[in-house]
Amino acid sequence: MDTARVALVAASLAMPVAVLAQAQPAEPQAVAQTAEAGSAAAIDEGGAAQGEIIVTANKRAENVQRVPLAVQVLSGNQLAAQSVRAFDDLTRVAPSLVVRPAEQPQNSSVSIRGVGTYAFGIGVEPSVAVVVDDVPISIQARAFSDLSDIERIEVLRGPQSTLYGKSASAGLINIVTRAPTKELTLDAHAIATSDSEFGGGASVSGPISPDAGYRVTGSYTDFAGNVRNLANGTDVNGRTVFTLRGKLVWNSPSGVDVTLSGNYEDGSTTVGRPFIALAPGALLRGNPAQPVSVVLPGVTATPSNTNVDLNFLPVNKYYGAGEALKIGYTLPGGQSLLSITSNDYYKLRDNLDQDDTSSTVYDNRQVGQFVAKQVTQEVRLLAPNSAKFRYTLGLFYADNDLARNFFRGPLFSLANWRATSKSEQLAAFGQVDWDILPGTTITGGGRFQRETIHYSFIDIQNGNATFLGSARDDSWTYKAGVKQQLTSDVSVYGSYTTGHKGETFDLSTGFNANRAAAGPIRPETSDSIEAGFRGQFFDRRLTFNATVFTTTYNDFQAQGIEFLADGTQNFRLTNVGKVRTRGVEVEVAARVWDDLSLSGSVTYDDAKIRSFPGAQCYPGQTVAQGCTGAPARQNLAGFRPAQAPLWKGTATFDYSPEIAGLPVRPVIQGNYVYQSAVNYSINQDPQTLQRAFGIANFSVGFRTMKKQLEVFAFVNNAFDKHYAANLFNSLGNFNNQQATQSLVPRDFSRYGGIRASYSY
Repeated sequence: MDTARVALVAASLAMPVAVLAQAQPAEPQAVAQTAEAGSAAAIDEGGAAQGEIIVTANKRAENVQRVPLAVQVLSGNQLAAQSVRAFDDLTRVAPSLVVRPAEQPQNSSVSIRGVGTYAFGIGVEPSVAVVVDDVPISIQARAFSDLSDIERIEVLRGPQSTLYGKSASAGLINIVTRAPTKELTLDAHAIATSDSEFGGGASVSGPISPDAGYRVTGSYTDFAGNVRNLANGTDVNGRTVFTLRGKLVWNSPSGVDVTLSGNYEDGSTTVGRPFIALAPGALLRGNPAQPVSVVLPGVTATPSNTNVDLNFLPVNKYYGAGEALKIGYTLPGGQSLLSITSNDYYKLRDNLDQDDTSSTVYDNRQVGQFVAKQVTQEVRLLAPNSAKFRYTLGLFYADNDLARNFFRGPLFSLANWRATSKSEQLAAFGQVDWDILPGTTITGGGRFQRETIHYSFIDIQNGNATFLGSARDDSWTYKAGVKQQLTSDVSVYGSYTTGHKGETFDLSTGFNANRAAAGPIRPETSDSIEAGFRGQFFDRRLTFNATVFTTTYNDFQAQGIEFLADGTQNFRLTNVGKVRTRGVEVEVAARVWDDLSLSGSVTYDDAKIRSFPGAQCYPGQTVAQGCTGAPARQNLAGFRPAQAPLWKGTATFDYSPEIAGLPVRPVIQGNYVYQSAVNYSINQDPQTLQRAFGIANFSVGFRTMKKQLEVFAFVNNAFDKHYAANLFNSLGNFNNQQATQSLVPRDFSRYGGIRASYSY
């Protein structure tokens, strides 16, 4: 550890100790000022004016309408009303967000404004960061679990690297869980569906003393799946997950606020990828004795197919645990000092029937284990929100250790390796907001980050060939902006931001001496210009927000396809070249009457690959289709990147009239999401194109006057519109004949259910 790192880590760890040692009696406003530093306990006690939504997008508590950022806020009640129970459900309620699930959670990806990470290497950071209660999630798979006891979710669009680091080069998802309450409360919820999903959870919260409180939340969900495995008559494509979360908060009279939190999850998912298209002459591995009728008996490949035939159970089992300690102190001058220390562990065991059939002749399997460990330390110093010159200064340290064991075989697409990736990040950041004139605020910020990477790769398949390496990446990111408050409820802003996603090594199947000698994949950088309008009208009954943006990504990191000597395909990471995304985002919310609320949002995103001359061809691509040269390649300039719909929009309503004489309010709710066509492959494979679709959900029920009890009957995908959450081209497995598979989403078919909640 070099001198600079020692100094930063020592300073980060020493600050909370010094705060506790030097604490003096606080002024009455201490707790409110700590809220500006992001204290969940203080925020939970309220303090916002009627109609205000408080967010911590800028690492301080602010009214969302006054934050010069493109941020969408989803409350816990909104998530429940729109049947958002798992992380990948967020794609239905946030127009600029697309979540693409995969066979294993660690291969899932998240994109914002058409930009995300589509890579399998274990050391590759996402382009969209996920933060839970001020703690960054080291790997997105850790976030793909149950969303229970959520206060709100903030979706920050565009580069957020200045405040949040290299894994936020395209955006950020900030998840805030509920905090302890001053009075004893009980919150419980349950759900049951027509296709055998059952779940429920409960939270207990209350005081321990006048200065301390607690909150404990448990949740369980069981869904067998919506795909049938004909080989054994069981359902797959489901999930089972148990989560437990707890918080202890102490708001001392001396001005020190302490939050100790912990979480645990234990779950499993099963995989089923039905064939939705198969050529009549398709033969597994080209063997005439292995036609579809033999290897997939009973399976009819149609767009609505939900049957598979697998002789190897494709199951992923995982568990994770984490702890965080947050200490905040209000200094005599009104500044807030905050320390956040976290530790996290995640382990996944994955299995996949790699031939996707019940063949005993070509019974190829894929098994592996993934382990992620993370330790972080952050210290922030914030000026009070009431100051005309407001600053946020911080130091950040993270230590990430990742390990992956992987085996595929024993017959084809052979792989057997072990890899580790260790990275250490050191960063100093700051942002200043200065009210230079009444209503006029200028913003400036910067971040310096140093990352050191060490890796190992042991290729067991090829004589235990061993590769070791390291790299260091120093980077600067910046932000500059101006906001004009036209009236108390109307403002405009403009900003320029840069993003940086660090260099990495492609630690995946096929890593060899050539890849080791080539060194790390180059860093991905971005430049973004954004302008926005924020307005509330008619006594804040109508909210209208609009944002225009243009962002250019250089040396974009993405997964490509390479073909192996045995005719199968593999994936490897590369620098695409240049990607540009630009568009318009509009959000509208209206409280038409006290009992009727309407909202809608739409994103138009003109995303384009500007430069990618050496892209891999998709399976079966011909010269006439643009696959030329030796080795074969295509030029993707002018095409849309993967997972980037041109249009996406949502619309919701909630009608809850008060009827004289009734002790409850009837409620009718509905939401609709539309998404234009999207390709799940960056190589523009026509077999992985999902055409435009729209999904409608409705619910009807009642709630008591004080919303203590709510009971709803609901129907999701009311018009039974089928679509795919992901698509795969398996042509190479079937003698170069069409063979397309689908990952079936939870709401692939219409289903209904009952959900209920109770608060005391």
